[in-house]
Formats: sequence, C-alpha cells, structure tokens
Amino acid sequence: MKSTPTHIPVLLEETIKALAVQPGGRYIDGTLGGGGHASAILEHSSPGGQLLGIDADAEAIKAARARLEAYSGSILLVNENFVDLQTICLKYDFFPVHGILLDLGLSSLQLNGNNRGFSFQHDAPLDMRLSPRQEVTAAQLINDYPERELARLIRTLGEESYSRRIAHRIVQERPIKTTLHLAKTIERAIGRRGGRIHPATKTFQALRIAVNNELANLEATLKQAVKLLGFEGRLVVISYHSLEDRIVKKFMHQEAKGCICPPGTPVCVCGHTPSLRLVNKKVITPSAAEVQLNPRSHSAKLRAAERIISQEERAEATENLFSLLKRQDGNWKKPVQLNKLRMTFAIPSLSQCLERVKEGEVLRI
Repeated sequence: MKSTPTHIPVLLEETIKALAVQPGGRYIDGTLGGGGHASAILEHSSPGGQLLGIDADAEAIKAARARLEAYSGSILLVNENFVDLQTICLKYDFFPVHGILLDLGLSSLQLNGNNRGFSFQHDAPLDMRLSPRQEVTAAQLINDYPERELARLIRTLGEESYSRRIAHRIVQERPIKTTLHLAKTIERAIGRRGGRIHPATKTFQALRIAVNNELANLEATLKQAVKLLGFEGRLVVISYHSLEDRIVKKFMHQEAKGCICPPGTPVCVCGHTPSLRLVNKKVITPSAAEVQLNPRSHSAKLRAAERIISQEERAEATENLFSLLKRQDGNWKKPVQLNKLRMTFAIPSLSQCLERVKEGEVLRI
C-alpha cells in the first residue's frame, strides 16, 4: 500500500518568529496545504489560538483536517482560493487578525499526486488546476494556443530563454495530453544542456501560473491582507520564484513608504501614508541544513511586514465609534464590533469611551 507523502513545511521556525505568534492570537493560513505551518501556528498560539485555513485544493483541506484533528475546536477550514480572502473573512466574521501567512509553494500532496500533472516525475494528465471548479487546463493551453502566444506565455511566466524553440516543437508534436509527453517534447527541443534543473521545469511553471492565474491573484490578495490585519499584525509571504518574490517585495516596500509619487515630482500629490513596516529588510532564505533535508526548499524566500495605523485611520475610526456610541445613548449593544475596532486601531477601552461620550466629548487619539 502506497503511503501518503510527508509534507515538510518550509522555513517553519522562521515563519513562526516572523508572524510573532502569541497565545490567544487569531491567524490565517491562506495556503493551508498539508497543514504543517498551521499545526505549528496552533501549537504556539495555544491556549486560545484560532486559525482560519484556506486552500483551493479540496484534497489539501482533507489532509490538513486529519493532521489538525487535535485542534478541531480552534480551526475553520475553507475550500476556496485566497484571492477571495476578504470575502471569506467577512463571511465567517474572522477579522481583524494577528497574522496572515501565504506559502506560495505546491505541497507534497500536489507534487506527488498522479492525477493533476503538476510534476513530470511520473505520467499524468496535463491538468494543473488547483480546483476542478476552474475551467482552463494546461492541456488546453498547450494544444489550443497559437505558437507565438504559447512562446510568449512560456517566456514571461517561466522566464524561459528558449521559449520560441519549445513552442515550435510543441506545435509540431500536438496533440500532447500527458506530463511525460510534454517533458520529452521540451527535452527534444532544447536538450539537457548540463543544467541542474530539468529543461521542462520552467515551462511547467509557466503553465501552472497561467492555469491558476497565480500572479494576479497574489497581487489582489496582498491588498486585501493589509486591510484584515489588526494593529501590529504580521503579513508573512514565502515565495519560490522571482516573479512571485518581485510582486511581494514591491508591494511591501511600497506600503512601507510615505510618498510614492514618481521621482522628480516637485510636491507630493499622492497623499500616500505607510500601512506596513518591514520586519526583515533582508529576505530570509533556508539554511544549508534545511535544503539538504528538504531540497524543494532551496528557492524559498520569506518576507514579512507589520501593520501600522496612520493618524488619518485612527481619527476616522474614533469618529465612527463616537457616532455609533452616540446613537446608542451610551449603551453599546454590539461589544464584538467594538472589540474589532479596538483591536484594529488600538483605540481606548470601552469604559473610557463611554465616560467620554457621557461628557459629550468627541473621541480623539
């Protein structure tokens, strides 16, 4: 009987440290996978910790649920894509949070599976969808795209310098329906060339990114994540190739800046204020020992940032709170919502707010 592949979480200790996991904290694992990171987060946030786990792959949800059985009372697992992060959190009333993790790599379950074609280590249909609810498969891209468009896709999303030669050979070889057929076609197109990675690696990466719309989804999710973090909440992202890391680095650095006007602009017109503080200005990578233990971690890069609140956000939050309290004549009927505001903006305690409302004072920070 074939055993289930063991999922080894990448940069585990570094992730827990970057998230600043604390007892009683609330965390989101937007890429649940095999549940390795989630298990460690729950362990370190105990007692009282809560975790929302999200994954587009239903098989990953099933595997993680079994692994996290001991924490069943503290977890909520959702089979959705993290691009819907804000909608999911609103639906389940899971915000604001102390930390959000996005580990963008494929899990061992996906790489070692034999039915979706993420890897060319064994023969499988050219699918590559994270969820069967998605419409486009890798086979459709390979067999239906015009040669020029296919070459462009392989070049831009796979950063493959031999994209034209590969696309031309693929078109000659059509129809291609399995992973090994595609891998052998690419190898015949460009040869082994003595590199340490298989010649099909970059093309497979490009196809997977295109099928799952990964880069656009990442950009959209990062923007949502910031809005869901409470004061001093942490955003941690682990990426595995330069396209992902470039997006994460640019987003975090931009959100850590004040003015983002184009260089040479004489007076700031953007009005941008920082929403993040960089936790690690230098990217974190696996140690040699970790790479030896888990070779798939060799390209991992971890970046982390901490939520900060601008004076404008504080002022707006306190004004909104004052209006709500005023309408209640000092009787606050929704303590859960008040706690959300307090956690997000570090505003005064309920008793302080009520005292100041009774005195007719507008709340200020």
